[in-house]
Amino acid sequence: MDIIQAIEERHAVRSYKDKEIEPEKVEELNQEIEKCNKLGNLNIQLILNEPKAFTGFMAHYGKFNNVKNYIALVGPKTANLEEHIGYYGERLVLKAQQMGLNTCWVAGTYKRRKCACKINSGEKLVCVIAIGYGEDQGIPHKSKPMEELCKIEGNAPKWFEKGMHCAMLAPTAMNQQKFLFTFDGKALKLQALKGALTKIDLGIVTYHFELGSGLSIKK
Repeated sequence: MDIIQAIEERHAVRSYKDKEIEPEKVEELNQEIEKCNKLGNLNIQLILNEPKAFTGFMAHYGKFNNVKNYIALVGPKTANLEEHIGYYGERLVLKAQQMGLNTCWVAGTYKRRKCACKINSGEKLVCVIAIGYGEDQGIPHKSKPMEELCKIEGNAPKWFEKGMHCAMLAPTAMNQQKFLFTFDGKALKLQALKGALTKIDLGIVTYHFELGSGLSIKK
């Protein structure tokens, strides 16, 4: 499965089978996490066979079932932490999809205090990603029309259309899609609009657009 196929086929999954992630896949995930931590100056951790974070009312409210594995997204308290978490967290989400695993971004509907990750001084836990073998493959989310998510002058280049295709498939908090691309024929910009967790969403959307377009978005 190539990365664009992973983007198109990956959907949020909240109910998981009672099946352990194979050791070779755990090793592969940890290797990818190590790369992300080095590139993003983060402290992301894979937590296995730990169900306490997804028990009780919050997990029930979030419609989660049998979540025993998750990726804890931890990093230093900097101004761009949430955006980095979104960017590198989504890199791990798509890597998991390519490996035949399912995932779900989780910001509030879990027990933060029960999360088994290690948080060093000056760091914070931003959110987690549930991971494992899903009971299903999830359901595609509805997207706003492309014209509501971008403003361009003239005709859109092919690379921009490909980037927008992937950006529109990016998971965002409550499927709010509170982001806006602008392109005047020379400069490309992406901004987060007002809404919950939009900085995390910005990182996720950035990663998707870069994969689709083949270009980096300058901050």
